Amino acid sequence: MDNSEATGSQSKLRVAAIGDLHVQESDKAPYREMFAEMSTAADVVVLCGDLTNFGKTGEAEILAEDIRACRVPVVGVLGNHDYECGQPEKVCEILTQAGMKVLDEQAVEIAGVGFAGVKGFLGGYGRGELAPFGEPIVKAFVDEVMTEARKLENQLRTIRTDRSVAVLHYSPIAETLAGEPEPIFQYLGSQRLCEPIDRFDHVKAVVHGHAHHGTYEGRTPRGTPVFNVAQFVLQPNFGKPYVVLEV
Repeated sequence: MDNSEATGSQSKLRVAAIGDLHVQESDKAPYREMFAEMSTAADVVVLCGDLTNFGKTGEAEILAEDIRACRVPVVGVLGNHDYECGQPEKVCEILTQAGMKVLDEQAVEIAGVGFAGVKGFLGGYGRGELAPFGEPIVKAFVDEVMTEARKLENQLRTIRTDRSVAVLHYSPIAETLAGEPEPIFQYLGSQRLCEPIDRFDHVKAVVHGHAHHGTYEGRTPRGTPVFNVAQFVLQPNFGKPYVVLEV
């Protein structure tokens, strides 16, 4: 899939993106062929969270073996499912040892394109956005997404290239959630994640997952393209679980 509006005049970088792999312990090399295929189709592979189904080490190890079949750099973020067992650090360690760069605190540059990413968090959009008011637990909830937004901004600020991709699990806009029940939009992302993205002109595309029944494409208020690359969105639209963007 050629995203011509997320490109510049420079040599384009092909980015294969997919979210919501949900690897289970019963799986046998579930994505090995796909990673080999993406290595031919793209220059970089980006994974947008929910890489495992329950955040188990066994699930991460199965995915790690498949990642080793990839012949191009692999970057990405964790999703909420990767936290379920309370050991996201272990999941990160296993995937990192397989060659994946897990984004969270530091951005990375590949062939002149920066990649910055965080898991993100929920919180809602517009009038439905949760405010930091009232009980301490509500304020802590809002502070979590604000922390994620700050981490993303800090990474974007360090990028010195004129092209970058923001990688998330939760959505920064409501537009790519269309198709999901509207009452659950607040659980699928937060507009606070959009604010740092729109501060930097070098962000040419945003990719996220999480919304299995959402919409493929939307835009931030400043017009930056946002792509929902949950495999459950991509497969019916494009006949395969990943998409290739040119940045």
